[in-house]
Amino acid sequence: MKTSDKPSLLSLVIAREFRAISTSYAVLLVLVGGIFLYGLLYNYMYAPNHVTGAPVMVVDHSHSSLSREYARLLDATPQVDIYRYATDFREAEELMKQQKAVGILYLPRDFADRVFRGEEAVFVLYASTNAFLYYLSLQEASAYVMLAISDTYRASGIVFLPLTAIVAVATAPAPINLSGTVVYNYTEGYGSYLIPAVLMIILFQTLMMVIGMLNREEHYTGGLRPFLSSGIGWGSAVRIVCGKTFVYCMLYAVFSLFLLGLIPRLFSVPHIGHAPDIVLMLIPFFLSTCFLGLAASRYYKDSESPLLMITFFSVGLLFLAGVSYPLELMPRYWRMVHYMLPASSGTLAFVQLNSMGAHLADIRGQYFAMWIQTGVYFLLAVWVYRDKLNLSANKPYVETERVDNETM
Repeated sequence: MKTSDKPSLLSLVIAREFRAISTSYAVLLVLVGGIFLYGLLYNYMYAPNHVTGAPVMVVDHSHSSLSREYARLLDATPQVDIYRYATDFREAEELMKQQKAVGILYLPRDFADRVFRGEEAVFVLYASTNAFLYYLSLQEASAYVMLAISDTYRASGIVFLPLTAIVAVATAPAPINLSGTVVYNYTEGYGSYLIPAVLMIILFQTLMMVIGMLNREEHYTGGLRPFLSSGIGWGSAVRIVCGKTFVYCMLYAVFSLFLLGLIPRLFSVPHIGHAPDIVLMLIPFFLSTCFLGLAASRYYKDSESPLLMITFFSVGLLFLAGVSYPLELMPRYWRMVHYMLPASSGTLAFVQLNSMGAHLADIRGQYFAMWIQTGVYFLLAVWVYRDKLNLSANKPYVETERVDNETM
């Protein structure tokens, strides 16, 4: 009799979980909005990868040949187009407020004089921050022009150096000529660098949200009472955790095909990884995320808590992944946090596999970390659900959805 109860409990958990997902508008909204809409819109916004022809106003108070050459070279870059020469800064600022320009180049009166006196040259470039790619394009263009003028007017390239650094540069040995080649992000675009990491963060966050919303009130309302017929021991807790995890992993296996398989090809995101290695990496990533979400559901009291808490840490997860900031330069305590979260290890592993062409052996540190997380969070999830079973045995079962509908 006991052996027949085991598969029946497992199938009951799977059936109830599928039914709960398909009948919850809030969960379906998170899945459709978070996976499909957010995945498509985010990639669409960064699809050009870089901005060209950004309109810029020029306020030239120097009125010198050098200032005119600087503006001419800036206009010659593919990132920037000179929209108009303004008489003063106020006129340029008004046009920028009207969104006719996204940046202002300000050249002071002593711009050329300081260069020819051997002093530090100063110019100011204002950029609109309502779109990050505009700021990035203006910054790159101004850097290229600065280097070009340095090579033209100073053999040692010290036009834009402070006076204290000129002696050190002038007395230094002959510089080494460097030739850089972009290996992985060949377009040097912001989207190619950011999107692969964001796709993994989307999978982690939406999965954690869905688990939190579906299991939010079990601890407080006795929501596991329908499963008490199979007992309240460790075996029942293991089967409940495994049944729920099976449902989530099956759903997100399909979603990952869309986000990690189809999206990179639609928007020309780097995808040079080996599919078998990525699949093997996703197995511990999804398992550890599911177990972490089930263990954390012990502390959710309503459906808003997981949405607010998990969304709040979006930027932090991206930095902890070691993509935007090197993992080796992080303090020890942040590296410990990195190896405690499936999102951090999974994101870094996916970027290395998918965008850098690494193999599974090259990410063994992140891979083993996710399997350790899987084991630890599985034990925590089982302990949490055994506690929920004990609590449900002592509490009447409350139909939370029915009560909510009646109060509305």
